[in-house]
Amino acid sequence: MGDYEMGTTMRAAVCVRAGGPEVLEIRELPVPAVRAGWSLVQVRGTGLNRSELRTRQGHSPNVAFPRVLGIECVGIVAASTDPLLPEGTTVAAVMGEMGRDFDGGYAEYALLPNSLLMPITTTLPWDVVAALPETYLTAQGALDALGVVHGRLLIRGGTSSVGMAAASIASGNGVEIAATTRRPDKIDALTMAGVDHALVDDGASLTEQVHAIWPEGPDYVLDLVGSSTAVDSLHLVRRGGTVCVSGSLSGWLIPDFEPIAKIPSGTKLTAFHSDTMKGSAGKAVLQRIVDQVEAGVYRPNVDRVFGLDDIVAAHRHMEDNQATGKLVVIP
Repeated sequence: MGDYEMGTTMRAAVCVRAGGPEVLEIRELPVPAVRAGWSLVQVRGTGLNRSELRTRQGHSPNVAFPRVLGIECVGIVAASTDPLLPEGTTVAAVMGEMGRDFDGGYAEYALLPNSLLMPITTTLPWDVVAALPETYLTAQGALDALGVVHGRLLIRGGTSSVGMAAASIASGNGVEIAATTRRPDKIDALTMAGVDHALVDDGASLTEQVHAIWPEGPDYVLDLVGSSTAVDSLHLVRRGGTVCVSGSLSGWLIPDFEPIAKIPSGTKLTAFHSDTMKGSAGKAVLQRIVDQVEAGVYRPNVDRVFGLDDIVAAHRHMEDNQATGKLVVIP
């Protein structure tokens, strides 16, 4: 194990208790010792996710503090217990209770279950690779859940990292796309991501804007806003179309949801959760995504890159909805 023997320390951003961004503190921790079924990864980049913001705020009752957050990371295997993942292998990891039941990606090293590690081959820089796993696997999974092959797609929450990734994938496959943002200054970013019709969702005129483009409505709605807009999306999509909820920008629960009253007959409501793409299930998909980014077909949509020391500022940036695309931390 060489440089990775017990006794060496690492820097990590530790969430010491529930609260605002300031509860994330940089600390020196021991580098975790490998154990059966787990390998040590030198973290070279981690993407930020809103679920980490909610965990930090105290909305994940099963998470005990202090905890190193981070539901994803990319890096290099530093000490391995899996012959199929030798030291030096470039890997990505997402979900699987990472950063929740055990310490995650906001650190220089992460001890992760072998079952979560996805080996990838890439020439992309670390900040670009770090922007891809959780975001692009979620976007691809949600588009698959919708059954998008061709036709008309509306993305609600279009300037979120998953929204930008979904636009990039769908655009690369020739789908006609409309996407919403609440901020007029983000219209250009949507267009750059491959969106054909960028719409400002002011809470009042979205239906009229969508019907001006597609009188019968879109064939598919990818709803990344979530609970506050899901019912509205069911009435925006064309009759018999499909809505996929795959984000929780507005929270997790739909109050007083009565399926028979709220879902138009024949219209379909589905969901996608990225935990289904962890480990071996997502390995081939992630490699394809990396290859498409390298080829220039998909865009990585990196908004800003922060250092680990700037984790408080990064969370504040995320909490204030300043980002257009993905926030990345490089340890």
